[in-house]
Amino acid sequence: MKYPGRLVLLGDPVSESLSPTFQNAALRAAQIPLVYEALQVAKPALRGLIRDLRKVSAAGNVTIPHKVAVHDRCDTLTDLASRVGAVNTFWFESGRLHGDNTDVSGFDTAARALLGGEAPAGARVVLLGSGGAAAAVLAAIEDWKSATVLIVARNTVRAEALARRFPDVARIETSVTRAVAGATLIVNATPVGQREGEQPLDVAIIEKSTAVMDLGYMRGGTPWVRAARAKGNPAADGLTMLLEQGARSFQRWFGVAPDREAMRQSLL
Repeated sequence: MKYPGRLVLLGDPVSESLSPTFQNAALRAAQIPLVYEALQVAKPALRGLIRDLRKVSAAGNVTIPHKVAVHDRCDTLTDLASRVGAVNTFWFESGRLHGDNTDVSGFDTAARALLGGEAPAGARVVLLGSGGAAAAVLAAIEDWKSATVLIVARNTVRAEALARRFPDVARIETSVTRAVAGATLIVNATPVGQREGEQPLDVAIIEKSTAVMDLGYMRGGTPWVRAARAKGNPAADGLTMLLEQGARSFQRWFGVAPDREAMRQSLL
């Protein structure tokens, strides 16, 4: 099998990313002679870097803030990446840049696990945020039976555009209190909550039966997830989603499923 010339993560920042840890564990387990490296790249330098990666037929992942920019530079997109409008997985083939979005399946797997193995019919989901991660969440929930999503976001223009793209499941809600009442699941798809003392939503207004999922992650759980668990809510951070989207990316690049247990163990 012909392997990519390089395997990289593109983002800014990337120093705290766990992706190199578990992807390199997967590469070792599969005996693939590559090293997955994190490349911090500022927005003005992205175009030149993609040009250089094309020369060596690289592959890799994309994280904040480049998912939309890489999407816009792809020569070929999977249907899912096109639907989401963002790319987190890329590879070059015959000089053409291909893009996919494995965040969708990553979220779906993690959310179903949190909700007991299956998405309940008629789930009522509150989505905090309106960026690329929020679009991936909506693309996943489109396949949930009779689900509805209330988008709560500070950027109303972007939120309205997102709701128009997913009209079968999404609508805007301006009142946080109204949104969370009776919610099945609340998803934080914003960067808020990645630092101690910072939470995207006060857990005091969340009903105990509501599950809480933060797409961000840190060791021991984000402050919001820890607060929700202390209150008695089912809660999870984005680690399961991160591992699953990474596993799906690996399969895209190499055509075989990675050793998920080796990936998990590398993070313990």
